[in-house]
Amino acid sequence: MTEKFIFEDERRDMARIAHLFFDRNRTNVAGGNISEKIVPEKSFDYGDIHIEAGHPYIIMTPTMMSEAWFGDLEAAQILVVDLDTGKKLDGAGRLTREINLHEEAYRADPNITVVYHSHAPKSMFWATIGQDEPNVTEITRVQLGLGKIKCLPYREACTKDLADIVYKELKARDGQVDNMFLLNSHGVLITSNDLHRAAMTLETSEWNAEIAYKEAIFKKLGLIDSYKSCGEDIK
Repeated sequence: MTEKFIFEDERRDMARIAHLFFDRNRTNVAGGNISEKIVPEKSFDYGDIHIEAGHPYIIMTPTMMSEAWFGDLEAAQILVVDLDTGKKLDGAGRLTREINLHEEAYRADPNITVVYHSHAPKSMFWATIGQDEPNVTEITRVQLGLGKIKCLPYREACTKDLADIVYKELKARDGQVDNMFLLNSHGVLITSNDLHRAAMTLETSEWNAEIAYKEAIFKKLGLIDSYKSCGEDIK
């Protein structure tokens, strides 16, 4: 069966994920965006658009994904962008100003193929107070291996400064593909090499954020002396 448009299967999958992303309260109308890097094995043409084998492209949710469409996107609205030039090649919509955040994540590590940014409310609690989120649940600590959920220093949204600090953080992680960290007062950034794994990371980290918040209350009340996880005390 011939595809109706460029990267049809991948764009349909992203549109479905974007709908769930919003519908499950994993972001708000103020924003959130998702991208995925694709490097095709074969060259092909769609009308006057040439897709080159071995060249990096990204598919990405359009700006106003949440505010205008409440995450209910059609596959044809998912944008196709030349990663090297930043030029939009296909898709019904405009590029978000936060594309620089995604570009710098891909530049930091060529093995990263998914960038997932949200305003998830429970994780936003930790982001807005500018503190690292305690990693206390088994799935986030052991199965996903996220390690410390760090809150980066504040930089204004959509700026080069924010993109640069994300790049530096990912470079410092020395090839770790699956990452989650907080953008101070702004949201969550997840990287992966699998779109569905990135979605799973956000789902499970929201549980972690709530449980860590409750442990913080117990800690303040003196009911526990430290955060607890997997049968041990953690900092």
